[in-house]
Amino acid sequence: MVMEETSRTTSPYSVVSECEGTLLKSNDPFSYFMLLAFDASGVIRFAILLFLWPVTTLLNVFSYKNAALKLMIFVATAGLRESDIELVSRIVLPKFYMDDLSMDTWKVFSSCKKRIVVTRMPRVMVEWFAKEHLSAQEVIGTELIVNRFGFLTGLIQETDIDTIVLNRVASLFVDRKPHLGLGRRPALSNSTTFLSLCEEQIHESNKWNQQVEVQPPKPVIFHDGGLVKRPTPATALTSLIWFPFGIILAVIRILGVFVLPMWLIPYVISLSGCRVTVKGKPPHTAGNSGGVLFVCNHITTIDPVVISYALGHTTPIVVIFHLSRFYDILSPVPIVRFTRNRDVDAAKMKQELAKGDLVVCPEGTICHQPFLLRFSALFAELTDRIVPVAISCRFGFFRRTLKSWNGFNLILLFMNPTLDYEITFLDQLPLEATCSSGKSPYDVANNVQRVLADTLGFECTELGRKAKYNILTF
Repeated sequence: MVMEETSRTTSPYSVVSECEGTLLKSNDPFSYFMLLAFDASGVIRFAILLFLWPVTTLLNVFSYKNAALKLMIFVATAGLRESDIELVSRIVLPKFYMDDLSMDTWKVFSSCKKRIVVTRMPRVMVEWFAKEHLSAQEVIGTELIVNRFGFLTGLIQETDIDTIVLNRVASLFVDRKPHLGLGRRPALSNSTTFLSLCEEQIHESNKWNQQVEVQPPKPVIFHDGGLVKRPTPATALTSLIWFPFGIILAVIRILGVFVLPMWLIPYVISLSGCRVTVKGKPPHTAGNSGGVLFVCNHITTIDPVVISYALGHTTPIVVIFHLSRFYDILSPVPIVRFTRNRDVDAAKMKQELAKGDLVVCPEGTICHQPFLLRFSALFAELTDRIVPVAISCRFGFFRRTLKSWNGFNLILLFMNPTLDYEITFLDQLPLEATCSSGKSPYDVANNVQRVLADTLGFECTELGRKAKYNILTF
């Protein structure tokens, strides 16, 4: 039954909303289990789950939805630690949930003060997103079973999922019923779900008219993970078929970029499906006057190498973030590592600038979302010859995994069928915008951040690398 259109001038106090098919437009959690399998375990578990997709689909068609869900949970989680699932749920899944969020449902959900999310997926997969980005107070979902050694069995505690969810919702509303229930109609007319507890049920969120101002959900800023696109069955199959060819292509690209001389790199790049578009013109370094400090945002681990390619000469890079020694062996440009001692690092950078140009990524960590993290201000103290460089990159299938060795992340990046970089050299900061004119290093750093954000169409944030690592090391 579709509810008749309702009009209210005040919002209800409490709402209980189903996640799949209501808060999220997609009613099939398969792609989220695929993301979990890839980033928490790897390509083998990812492939096994994909090959079982026809089985889970048939089980759903014949109304064995609990069996289909339990099969996906078992394949995606068995043998992992719960912390592995939580890590993926914090840093990988929220971006894909946000992309799939139904704004019609959000308007209804966000208008209520007390917000409860119900999901058939394991609670741990949804809880961070619902509480952090949707301001939900509680998340009710299936609970994973952990054995005495601390590993997941792949089983869940619930036998009858709908009944257990119904009872848990009821326990949260002892004194009175929830005002609103948002969810799909039960497949069977005699089915009992949490919606039966609610004073009013809405099966189509656009049937709710409200006269309140709606705030957008809290954006996802920190995002990582190996897959660029949500792995629907077709997308997952395409990326899996490409995987062996991608490994061969990655080896060719790595040999071309990191082994061959600089003058040969453009030919290897163009023939292997990589494209680097350069805009703007970097300043010329004159005589013994020292070098220019190129300050760029951070998209991939090879950003400084691409800038060296765009400049046409070898330019040392300052590494603020953690980087495997594997890069020291292969990198065609010198790497200057930070020690986290401010005086020592400043001396290192001054020494390199006295020799020539230098590249630095002051964010200190990779950010894949359209945001710029807070810039470390140290670079602004060292020179007044600062050139902002805006970097954007379009990926094909893969990006980087969460817990793997850095060298593998480089391979995964080069496995993409195409890589399109755009490097934009902006104007050198005028003298009055540098510390030489009396500005503080923080003002200079913030100004460079704003200039780059405006060029890229990104937003500036006050969050830095520590905020990201706090999520990674919960």
